[in-house]
Amino acid sequence: MKFIATCLMIAALAGGVMVLPVAANTNDPAHPATSTNPTEPSRATQPAAAASSAPAESRVEAELQELRDLLIGQQKQFQEQNQRLQLQLEEQKQKVSLLEERLAVGSAAQPRADADPVNAAGAGVSPAAGILGSGSSGGEGAGEDKSEPPTSLHIKGITLTPGGFMEGAAVWRQHALSSDVVTPFNSIPFGGASQGHMSEFNISGRQSRISMLVEGKLHDVKIGGYYETDFLGTGITSNYTESNSFVLRQRQFFGQAAFTNGWTVTGGQMWTLLTETRRGLDNRTEVLPLVIDGQYHVGFSWARQPGLRVTKDFHDKIWLGFSVENAETTFTAHSQNNNFLIGQFGGGGGLLNPVANFAFTTAPDFVFKAAFEPGWGHYEVFGVVSTFRDRVFPNALAETPSAAGAFNDHRAGGGIGANARVPLFHKHLDAAIHFLGGDGIGRYGSSLLPDTTVRPDGTLALVQSFQTMGELEWHTTPKLDIYAYVGGEYAGRTAYVKSGEIPNEGYGAIGFANSGCFNEPLPGSATSTATGVGGGAGFVPGSLSECTGDTRNVIQGTIGYWYRFYQGPMGRIQSGMQYSYIDRNTWSGQGADGTFGPHATENMVMASFRYYLP
Repeated sequence: MKFIATCLMIAALAGGVMVLPVAANTNDPAHPATSTNPTEPSRATQPAAAASSAPAESRVEAELQELRDLLIGQQKQFQEQNQRLQLQLEEQKQKVSLLEERLAVGSAAQPRADADPVNAAGAGVSPAAGILGSGSSGGEGAGEDKSEPPTSLHIKGITLTPGGFMEGAAVWRQHALSSDVVTPFNSIPFGGASQGHMSEFNISGRQSRISMLVEGKLHDVKIGGYYETDFLGTGITSNYTESNSFVLRQRQFFGQAAFTNGWTVTGGQMWTLLTETRRGLDNRTEVLPLVIDGQYHVGFSWARQPGLRVTKDFHDKIWLGFSVENAETTFTAHSQNNNFLIGQFGGGGGLLNPVANFAFTTAPDFVFKAAFEPGWGHYEVFGVVSTFRDRVFPNALAETPSAAGAFNDHRAGGGIGANARVPLFHKHLDAAIHFLGGDGIGRYGSSLLPDTTVRPDGTLALVQSFQTMGELEWHTTPKLDIYAYVGGEYAGRTAYVKSGEIPNEGYGAIGFANSGCFNEPLPGSATSTATGVGGGAGFVPGSLSECTGDTRNVIQGTIGYWYRFYQGPMGRIQSGMQYSYIDRNTWSGQGADGTFGPHATENMVMASFRYYLP
C-alpha cells in the first residue's frame, strides 16, 4: 500500500509540473487583458514570466528529489525487512529441527503407554486429551529419508492409524505351570506336586498384537475409537502340537468423544479406571509394567472390561473421572454346606464360555478417580464400589431338605487406593508406588485372589485384600531401559466354625488340612469331564490330598531390560529379557505336627523379540 500511494503522489506531482508553467504564462490567449496582439506575445511581460516560473520549477524538482529519496529509503527498508524475515524463518526451522531431535530422544527415553506392556519408546501417546495420538519418528531416523509415506490413512474425513507389534517370546519356569507367556501367580505348585519337580520351556508368538486407531475432528469435539487384539485366546480347534492355531482375542474396543471444554466420554471395553495413567485420565496412556509376562506383575491392579467412563480436565492440572464397569466375582470356599447358589457355567446360547463360572451379578462396579499433575510427577487417588449376591437356602440342611424360605443375600464391598509417579535425574529414572486395599477387590490384582467366601449359613463373606507395587525404571540411553519391580498381594483369613470349636469353613481356616502339601501322589487316571477339563494317560498330575493351601500372600520381584536396535520411520525393533522370583505363602492349617502353612516358590526367565509398526 505504501508503494501504491507513493506512485499516485508522483503521478499527481508530475501532472502539476506540466500544468504550472502554462498557468503562470501571461502570454496565454486565455488572458486577453495582458496581450495586445493575439499572434505575438508582449515583450514587457516575458521577463516577469520567466522570473516567476524559475522558483516553481525549483520547488517541483526539490519535491521530486524528496520522493526519489523516499522511494530509495523505502526500498532499502523492504530489503532489510525481507532479510530479517528470512533470518527469522531460518531460526524457526532450526528450532523445529532441534525440537524434533529432542522429541525423538525423549520419546525413546521416556516410557509411554499405548495399552502395551512394553512401551519404553512409546507408540502414539498424545499430549492432548482423549484417544488422539501422535507418533514419533524416533531418534534413529534423524539421518534417513524423511519422504516416507504417511503411517495413517485418511478416508471420508477420518484418520485410520494401524498399530501393534509382532513378537517371538520364550519362557522358562523352574516349576511347571503348563502355561504360556501368561503366569497364574496363585497356582505356584507346592513341593508335593509332581509338576513342581519338573521345569517347563515354551516359545510363543501369541502375544503379537494388532490395533487400529480411528480419529475424527468436528467443530468442538474429537471423535474416534480404538481396537486392539492379540492371540492369547484359546478354542476347541487350537492346536499347540503342530499348527499353533490360536484364537484372536479382543483386548480393547471402545469409542470416544473428547470435547474442547475438557469433558470426555468413552464407552466400550477398555482398561479399568483403577489402572494408573501417565497423563491425566486419558485412555491409551495406561502405565503398564514393562515386563514380558501377559499377566503383568504381582501387585499391579488392573482389568480390561466393558464400561462407560466420563472424565473432566481442569486446565491440565486436575482431572476427575467416574466409570460404570462390568462386575464379576472370584469365589473360594472349602467344606461349605450345599445351601447357597452364586452363579453357574456360561450358557452356550448366551455366548458365554461353557467351561467357566459366571456369578449372577446384581449391579456394575463403580469407580471414582482424581488425578493431579502439579508440575512434578503424576498422582492419583481412587476408589471402587462393588456389590455381591447369592441365593441362600436355609432349609437345605433340614431333616427334609427343601428350597422353602430361600432368599437373596446382598453384600457391598470396595476399596480405595493411590498411585504416585515421579521423574528423577532429568527424567532418566522413574520411581512409582501403587496401593489398593479393601474388601471384595481380589479380582483386580494380577494374582486373582478371592473376592468372597461363604459362611456356614450360606451368606457371603467378603475377603479383605491388599495390592501394592513399587517400581524403578531407568532410561539409561535412548536405546536401553532397565526396570526393577517388587509387588505383593494379600488375602485375609475369613474363617467360620461350621462344626466343633475350630474354624473349618470359609477361606484360610485354621481347621483346614495342610498335612499333605509335600507328599507327592501318583499320577491321576485319564479323564474326560463335561467341563472339558481332563487329559489322557500320562497327562493328569495327581491331586494333592490333605492340602487346602489357601494363599495368604504372593510376592514377586523382577528385574529386566529392553534394548531398541532401531527406532525410526520404519518402526521399532527391540529385544528384552526379565528374571522373576515368586514367593507364595499360605494360611496355616492342620499339619502332622500342629499347624502348618505350606510355602511355594518359582524362578522364571522370559525373553522377547519384537517389531513394532511405525
